[in-house]
Amino acid sequence: MIYLCIFLIGFGFTVAGSVTMILYLNLIPAGLTWMEYFKFIISRSECYLVLIGIIIISVTIPKLAHIVK
Repeated sequence: MIYLCIFLIGFGFTVAGSVTMILYLNLIPAGLTWMEYFKFIISRSECYLVLIGIIIISVTIPKLAHIVK
């Protein structure tokens, strides 16, 4: 049960970070180039939630699969 909760936390982090990155895509029509956009994304700490969430999910999926068997 604890692994399911950790999985859902990782999923929430991934969704929150992805939504933030999509919202920052509005900067491109404002005059930013793709390279400037990626540099901006790297400088924002909330965009790292995507990576943290993916790591949490990939750690908990094998444990959940073991429990389901």
